[in-house]
Amino acid sequence: MRPQIVLFGDSITEQSFRLGGWGASLADTYSRKADILNRGYGGYNTRWALFLLHHLFPLSTRLVVRDKRRGTVQFVVLQWDSTMDNPTPPVAATIFFGANDAALLGRTSERQHVPLEEYKENLRRIIQHFKKCSPSMLLLLITPPPVDEAGRFGHARSMYGDKAMQLPERTNEVAGEYAKQCVELARELGLPSINLWSKMQETEGWQIKFLSDGLHLTPEGNAIVYQEVVKVLNETSLSATKMSSDVPHHSEIDGQNPEKAFKLQCPAI
Repeated sequence: MRPQIVLFGDSITEQSFRLGGWGASLADTYSRKADILNRGYGGYNTRWALFLLHHLFPLSTRLVVRDKRRGTVQFVVLQWDSTMDNPTPPVAATIFFGANDAALLGRTSERQHVPLEEYKENLRRIIQHFKKCSPSMLLLLITPPPVDEAGRFGHARSMYGDKAMQLPERTNEVAGEYAKQCVELARELGLPSINLWSKMQETEGWQIKFLSDGLHLTPEGNAIVYQEVVKVLNETSLSATKMSSDVPHHSEIDGQNPEKAFKLQCPAI
């Protein structure tokens, strides 16, 4: 069975399998080598994401018994539930939240707001859950992107006309505070991270080039995420160039003796 790489996040992840999306590009790069699973949920923040963990990435309990000189010690360990469709946990996961957590109180999207410290703690709990699934799982944190407030207002006007918000429901400054907490947590835990908030703003005209509505990504914005994710994966054993295909390439199959190639690479066939 192919290894799996999970993309866990909000709408920016959910939309990543659209034409030109960063998730679709990853799926193409890892074709025949790893399955890219999209677990993106539009509108979700980290608080709501916590409710999904046991549903999407279930754990089971295992009783461990160890003999000690003074008696038997028993304790329960949480681990990946191997009775699910996939008997092995994902080998890697991206965690891409914050765009909704950073919604402002007192504005049109305030129900999505999560306080800054809670956001950081929620990310920590998500990481802890994944590590219970598999201590060796590669976890990559991605910060929320920058916010173009004028772009958000223009999008709202195009959708709702005169009923559109008069004040921005998100600001770039606040999004940057959430990005900082995400990067700090990754540093504390020794995990890789992508500071998308900073990376995109290195390019002049990022507001139009990378954002379609002041928040979500254009194809060029998706390309930035894809490039940065691949850059991290290429520094590990999960580089697509280092991974073997799950079945032989057609050029390796002998037309007169096809079984030979399959026995070498797929002994279970």
